[in-house]
Amino acid sequence: MGLINTPLSVIPIHMEIRATVEDGFLPEYQTEDAAGADLRACIGAPLTLAPGERAAVPTGVVLEIPRGYEGQVRPRSGLALKHGLSLLNAPGTIDADYRGEVKVILANLGREPFTVNRGDRIAQLVIAPVTRVRFLASNGLTVTARDAGGFGSTGV
Repeated sequence: MGLINTPLSVIPIHMEIRATVEDGFLPEYQTEDAAGADLRACIGAPLTLAPGERAAVPTGVVLEIPRGYEGQVRPRSGLALKHGLSLLNAPGTIDADYRGEVKVILANLGREPFTVNRGDRIAQLVIAPVTRVRFLASNGLTVTARDAGGFGSTGV
């Protein structure tokens, strides 16, 4: 059996969510195999971002992410390609103990103004497991072929 025909292994995780307004929008997966659920703008009036401008756009949702998981807020590829709209801190992290409204820091990196309307899909939310480590102070680390080389040290 090829990978294409292999069913997606989904472990259902139940997560409590609350809309901050009565007519708010819950995150939605657009396809059966989508990793991210779309977050929508929950704003009272259209918001126009000039080129180079940024804004924290409310989504109208408060999440109760299960302990041991995080929420990752990521840009939508179509908005990035077509309009130059992205997120400044991508992926943004929502910690499991955060109980405030999720907001998306949208940035217009394009050449034209972009208007966000109520209900527009502005970002995607991926829920992922968190790995925590214990940091141990050391006087020496293992030497590698790359060692301290960074920022293009392995080629363009």
